[in-house]
Amino acid sequence: MQLGHFGTADLLALTILALGWFASDWAVEHPPKARLSVSILMTGYRREWMRQFVTRQPRIFDATIIDNLRQGTAFFASASMIAIGGALALVGNTERLLGFAEDLTLDRAPAIVWEMKILLVMGFITLAFLNFVWAHRLFGYCAIVMASVPNDPDDPGALDRAEQAAEINISAARSFNRGLRNVYFALGSMTWLLGAVPLMVGAILTVCVLFRREFASHSRVVLMRNTPK
Repeated sequence: MQLGHFGTADLLALTILALGWFASDWAVEHPPKARLSVSILMTGYRREWMRQFVTRQPRIFDATIIDNLRQGTAFFASASMIAIGGALALVGNTERLLGFAEDLTLDRAPAIVWEMKILLVMGFITLAFLNFVWAHRLFGYCAIVMASVPNDPDDPGALDRAEQAAEINISAARSFNRGLRNVYFALGSMTWLLGAVPLMVGAILTVCVLFRREFASHSRVVLMRNTPK
């Protein structure tokens, strides 16, 4: 099977990459109850954080955490923009792109082939950028909702408002984690520059790394101890 300049091996590698990308997102966000992912385990801790926040005085510690979370998302969003700019510059300079391709491999494919491979990487980075920007905004919303929680823990609306902040915090973290996974797959898709087989290996390794960190890491073992109710 041939699709333009791409053969069966390329199409198979892209299929494996797409399936791995979709499967990893689904498995992390919808894990079986018997084997929760780190991301899902953290949602319980985020809700517990907001419950403790209601009675904590002063609340400087909580404000510092939210600020650090926003700084982290801003850093990754900025790094993603730089990466997108670099990819666009490379795609827009055909001579440099072909020179890069000749240094990287003996394959003398036309420029459009290399442009498509770089655009694949840029696609994942663009998705990551959008995820990070939305996460940054949601953490900002969370900070505002937290600021609206009454100082009196006996106030009837305090716990409900804290639960609202927790749900927004969880949504922000979900978007941030999606952005990180897209960065992982962007790095994995870079192996396509070396050929179809390296892309298959890169896609499989990326999925394995993600699954290990979400389902078989030491941090997961620690989080499983005395999980919040």
